[in-house]
Amino acid sequence: MTEAPTATVVDRLLDAAQKLLANKGIRATTVIEVAEEAGVSRAWLYRHFPDKVSLLGAAIVRLTDTFWNDARAELDTIGTFAEQVAAGVRIGRGAYDDPGALLMRLRISEPEEFAACAGAGVSGLVPDLAAFWRPYVETAAARGEIHPGHDLAEVSEWVARFLISVGTVPGETIDPDDTAAVLRYVRRYVLPALQANPALPGNPSTD
Repeated sequence: MTEAPTATVVDRLLDAAQKLLANKGIRATTVIEVAEEAGVSRAWLYRHFPDKVSLLGAAIVRLTDTFWNDARAELDTIGTFAEQVAAGVRIGRGAYDDPGALLMRLRISEPEEFAACAGAGVSGLVPDLAAFWRPYVETAAARGEIHPGHDLAEVSEWVARFLISVGTVPGETIDPDDTAAVLRYVRRYVLPALQANPALPGNPSTD
């Protein structure tokens, strides 16, 4: 059996791993299944990945890069911060359906296994998401959509927590799959908080 060039084999292995992760999750995916799905021998797989953790870890890293790159490409075309946040809810919701954005589902459903494979468990979700949103927060502040008195690191984390809450926790007053409704919600409640002067008397940050 003649093996394909190394780069091609690695891509096939990662493609196979991502497919199995989407269908079965981390625990149920085996190295043997990945090799069979990729059409390579186990010996050839082990030449590139010494164990399941390193193999699935590499697949998760590629999934993560795909998710952030796709999200950034879309958000960069949107002109206002309110619309970006509303789109962020929709993008996050799509992470549960799109195999290319499997990251969030794996982190929530199998946090221990995810931590073993990717080196960061569910506790890293908020910091990672806040870091992703920081440039958009800074741009919004420069446009005057966020009051200059706000701590932009805190705003970024608050946005991350807002997106996770709206996108994953059911409620009775807002449909997270209705982008227009989410946008109205953001404009009614989120933007006024960010546009307010945090130094005004009575603000919790100054008490």
